[in-house]
Amino acid sequence: MKMVTENITYGVLIIFVLSCFGSQCKNNKPNIAPLPSPSSKLSVNVYLTRPDKSALLTQQENVSAASSNQLPSIILNTNTIYQSIDGFGFALTGGSAYHLNNMSSSKRTGLLNELFGQGEGSINISYLRISIGASDLDAEAFSYDDLNAGETDVDLTRFSLEPDKKWLIPILKQILAINPSVKIMASPWSAPSWMKTNGASKGGILQLKYFDAYAKYFVKYLQAMAQEGINIEAITIQNEPLYDGNNPSMYMSPEDQGAFVKNNLGPAFETAGIKTKVVIYDHNADHTDYPMAILNDAAAKKYIDGSAFHLYGGDISSLSSVHNTYPDKNLYFTEQWEGAPGNMANDLKWATRELVIGATRNWCKVVLQWNLASNSALEPHTPGGCTQCLGAVTIDGDVVVRNPAYYVIAHASKFVNSGSVRIESNSTGELPNVAFKRPDGKIVIIVLNNTDLSKSFNISNGTDAFTTTLMAGAVGTYVWN
Repeated sequence: MKMVTENITYGVLIIFVLSCFGSQCKNNKPNIAPLPSPSSKLSVNVYLTRPDKSALLTQQENVSAASSNQLPSIILNTNTIYQSIDGFGFALTGGSAYHLNNMSSSKRTGLLNELFGQGEGSINISYLRISIGASDLDAEAFSYDDLNAGETDVDLTRFSLEPDKKWLIPILKQILAINPSVKIMASPWSAPSWMKTNGASKGGILQLKYFDAYAKYFVKYLQAMAQEGINIEAITIQNEPLYDGNNPSMYMSPEDQGAFVKNNLGPAFETAGIKTKVVIYDHNADHTDYPMAILNDAAAKKYIDGSAFHLYGGDISSLSSVHNTYPDKNLYFTEQWEGAPGNMANDLKWATRELVIGATRNWCKVVLQWNLASNSALEPHTPGGCTQCLGAVTIDGDVVVRNPAYYVIAHASKFVNSGSVRIESNSTGELPNVAFKRPDGKIVIIVLNNTDLSKSFNISNGTDAFTTTLMAGAVGTYVWN
C-alpha cells in the first residue's frame, strides 16, 4: 500500500494562503508560524481517493512525526466553532427505490447496509431527500390527489400515499431499520394539477384560492408518513420554484411562497402540531434575493427554519450573504447532479471543492447530491425528465457500480456524523479544505489538491502536526484521534 504521508516537520513554517471559500476563511495573508513539538501520541487515520481510481476511499497507514520543513500548512482552531452538521447524503428518488426493490433480498440488504450502516464497511449516509409526489426521476408524474379534468377536492378526501407504497416507502422502512437516525427532507415538484393555473403536472402556478388546500396537503402528507413510521425532518415548499420546464414542476414567486408560508402553511402546521422544519427556496445560488425577500417578512420568518440551495447557477460563496443577513436561520445544500457517464477526475474535484467543502464553509448544515441510484439506461424518468442524471450507484439487477458522487459524499458522510460542528481552518485555492469536530471529540479534515501537481503540506491543531502528500486532484479525509 502506498503511503500518503511523507516527513512530519516541526520548527518554523511559512504558511502560504492563496485564496478562500466564502467569508469564513482566516489567516488570508502569508505568515510565519512555528509548528508544535512532536507528540508520541500522534494518531491520524487517512482515507484517500485518487482521480485515476488507484485509491477509492482507501485507508492508508497512520501518519508519523519527522523533521522540520517549509511547506504550506493547514492550521486548525478547535475553539472557533461554526454551524452544526445534520448530515450528508443523496436524493432517494422513486426511480432509486424502484431499482433497489428489484435487487435480490440479500444483495439489497448488503447494499443498504453499505450505504446507511455505521460499520467499517459502510459510508454512513445520514440524510436523504425524497419527493412529495413524483419527481422527474419517477416513471410518470403523479400527486397524492390526482383527479379527472374539472374535478376539485379542497377537503382532500381522496388523498392517498398509494403511489409511494410500492417502491419508496418499503425502501425507506428498510433504511430506517438499519439506521433509525437517518434524517429525511421532503420536497414537492408540483402541487396536484387541479390546484394549478394550467391544470397540468408541468409548469403553471398555484392558484390563490387553493393555498389553504395545499397547506392541508402538506399536513396530510406528514401525518400519513408518520403513520407509516417515517418521520420527515424538514420540507421545502417547492423544488426549483423559478424553473417550470421540468415534468413535474411549478413556478412559485417569492411573493407567493412568502404569503403561503405566512398565511397558510405556518398556521396549518401550528394548528396540527406539526414540528417538521419549513425550508424555503430550494433553487440556485444566483438568486439569494429570493429567500432573503421572504425572510425579510417577520410574520413569515417565524415559521421558517432556513433556506435551501442548488448550484446549477451562481457561486457557492454567495450563500454566506444569506447567513450574514439572517444568522439565526439555517442553510441547506439540497441538490446537484452529475451527468452520465461520469468523469472521476473532473467530478471528484468539482463536487468536493464546491459542495463538500464549499457549501459547508458557507454555512450549510446538510449537503446532498442528486440522486442515489439509476440503472445503466438512466431510467426511469418522466416524459421531459432528466435523461442524463447519473446515480451515486448504478444498479442493473444485482450488479452495482459505484460512481463519482458515491465517493464525493462518502469522504464526508462516513466520518462526519450528525451532531458534528464545523471548526476553523485556513483554506487555500490550491488546498481547499474543511474541518469538523465530532461529538466523540475526534477531528475530521477533508482536503482536496486543487492543482495539477502533487502537493505536500502540513496539518496542525496547535498541539501536534503532521505532513501529508496528495497527488493532483486527489481527496484525503484525515481523522485525528
